[in-house]
Amino acid sequence: MEILSWTIQLAFVPAMSPLFIGIVRKIKALMQNRQGADIFQPYRDLRKLFHKDEVISQDASWIFSLAPYLVFATTLIIGAGIPIFTLFFGSIIPSDFLALIYLLAFGTFWLALSGIDVGSSFGGFGSSREMTLSAIAEGGLIFSVLSLSILSHTTNLFGISSFILSLGFSRFAIVIGLAFFAFLIALLAENSRFPFDNPATHLELTMVHEAMILEYSGKRLALMEWAAANKFLIFILLAANLFFPWGIAGSLGIISILSALGILTAKILILCAFVGILESTIAKYRFFRLPDLLFTSFVISAIVIELIIQIQ
Repeated sequence: MEILSWTIQLAFVPAMSPLFIGIVRKIKALMQNRQGADIFQPYRDLRKLFHKDEVISQDASWIFSLAPYLVFATTLIIGAGIPIFTLFFGSIIPSDFLALIYLLAFGTFWLALSGIDVGSSFGGFGSSREMTLSAIAEGGLIFSVLSLSILSHTTNLFGISSFILSLGFSRFAIVIGLAFFAFLIALLAENSRFPFDNPATHLELTMVHEAMILEYSGKRLALMEWAAANKFLIFILLAANLFFPWGIAGSLGIISILSALGILTAKILILCAFVGILESTIAKYRFFRLPDLLFTSFVISAIVIELIIQIQ
């Protein structure tokens, strides 16, 4: 069972992330009265890209060539070090939430750097917008998880999940709910979802993430798309297992693992449905309105921290 548990822990994010991207797209299609592609289409897209030749600009340096591998590897490292279906790996896997934030920033840095490396105007303004949003979003992201860290007296993600799990429905339910709301705003910003960005657009006046990878093709484009899917699932897993860790396996038995994976899938589907419905019911905000929304996430997180200090 240990081999199976380790396999799930290490492979869950890269193996399942395209599926949940396909589910979000399917939900959006149904909300828009379209049939849409099936939920396995992202796997076929990745397979197609991996078999295509690459076209690389003569102005591209080693940064452009190396960045997809670093960005993808970063998501693999983060995905292997977060609570997924059990808390038994907490004493084995180093999983500090500040390290997670730094790794996310490392991946974002290389993504933005690759966007401006070729020298195209699209890549330049895409990277500029990405760094602007990331710089503002990190405050709300760090403080939302920091509130749970202060509450549980640990920075280990497995330890945070374990403590929240032991609380049950307690007097901290309101502050945990507020912290989750702040984290949700950061989730949408960090993954270039509505209202911050339209992940399906190639309109040069609005795109952020797509502008940075516009020059990529073939295998490197596949890695960039796969890394973006991994990052989305990582944030979904953090939202599901840090703020609502109920259902995580209490043992490494086959029944316990299957039950935990079933409950985890249900939580992920609920969050994916929320993202899909949100993207079908609101419009993308003007870029200069986005800092107000991100600042709201930061303020809510700061209020939550003060409430936790007062309660404790």
